Parts: sequence; structure tokens; C-alpha cells
Amino acid sequence: ETRKEFIKKAKSDAENTKVSIRNVRREGNSQLKEFLKEKEISEDEERQGEEEIQKLTDLFVEKVDAALEAKEKDLLEF
Repeated sequence: ETRKEFIKKAKSDAENTKVSIRNVRREGNSQLKEFLKEKEISEDEERQGEEEIQKLTDLFVEKVDAALEAKEKDLLEF
């Protein structure tokens, strides 16, 4: 029973972490748009930046999912 509660908590924390990661992605993309608006970067550089930000976002979301899966296995082993 207690382990199930720990798993629920871990899932909640993982989801909050993913939301934080997506918020950082949104902030990064808005900065790129601002740089484009101020003509500090080109449209190609903006597109490259957005692609790179998305790759990093996907990478870290995968890491969070892997950590959650490992924690679930760990909690269920006892």
C-alpha cells in the first residue's frame, strides 16, 4: 500500500518535471522569436535553434521517463 503511494508521488513529480522542461522550451523559443524580431538572428538560425531546443527537450523527457521507470521497478522489488 505504501509503495503504491510512493509510485503515485514519483509519477506526480515526474510529470511536474516534464512541465518544467516544457516551460523552459517555451521560454527558449520566445527568446529566439525576440532575437529574430530584433534582427539579431536570421530565420534559418531561428529554425535551427527551435530544432535544437526540441531535441534537448525530447532528450530530457526521455531521461525523466527512464528514471521514473527505474524507480517504479525499485519500489516494486521488495
